[in-house]
Amino acid sequence: MTNAQQSTDAKIDGIVKAGKVRVALYVPQYRKDPATGALSGWAVDLVSALGARLGVQGVPVEHPTPPQAVASVVSSACDTSILGIEPVRAAQVDYSPGIVQADYSLLVSSGSSIHGVADADRPGVRIAAVRHHASTLTLERMLKHATMVYADLPDATFEIMARGEATVMASLSEILLRYSAKLPGSRVLEERYGFNTLGLAAQKGQAGWLAYLSAFVEEAKASGVVRRAIDRSGWRGVHVAPGA
Repeated sequence: MTNAQQSTDAKIDGIVKAGKVRVALYVPQYRKDPATGALSGWAVDLVSALGARLGVQGVPVEHPTPPQAVASVVSSACDTSILGIEPVRAAQVDYSPGIVQADYSLLVSSGSSIHGVADADRPGVRIAAVRHHASTLTLERMLKHATMVYADLPDATFEIMARGEATVMASLSEILLRYSAKLPGSRVLEERYGFNTLGLAAQKGQAGWLAYLSAFVEEAKASGVVRRAIDRSGWRGVHVAPGA
């Protein structure tokens, strides 16, 4: 019998009765097979693991952007989300402890003399970034002189740089490494300017559900479930978050 099946928490009871737990994910946490529509990646594996602990089906629910994932938890369209822990979002949802950490870095164009954020933070430097992404929010707090140029999705953000409208792109290291292969001569800086700690989000006022999610996170880290999910995905610059 799972812990969920022994619970008297109304939220958990509702999930068990529904036979599924809906977890909001957002681009680029997952990959989608163009032929079958199947989702894969470390986040999808963790959705399955959460479902298994509850004794229900883990259902990943696609969202284009983090704000839409947050909104789905607030509205109860989803039960939880694997979400970057940011102060601006903590006003809308509550968080479990961190489950993974993902490094932030910069992609620079061919011939660039930029080797870190300090080099990039100069007047006239334009940095492409995904609007409202945790990597963007972190960089915005650091910059004083460079200009940020935004798009809503990673591909559209990369296109800003590919068109020459920016000479730098900020994002997760793994995502930048993928885009670097499409832009001859570009490189991803070795220096990280921060990292995204992601946890599981719960709607405000759901103390029992949040405690359950927090227990799942710590068990998944201690048992190696998180490490194996990261290894299977092949993501670079992603680490198991420290224990609570």
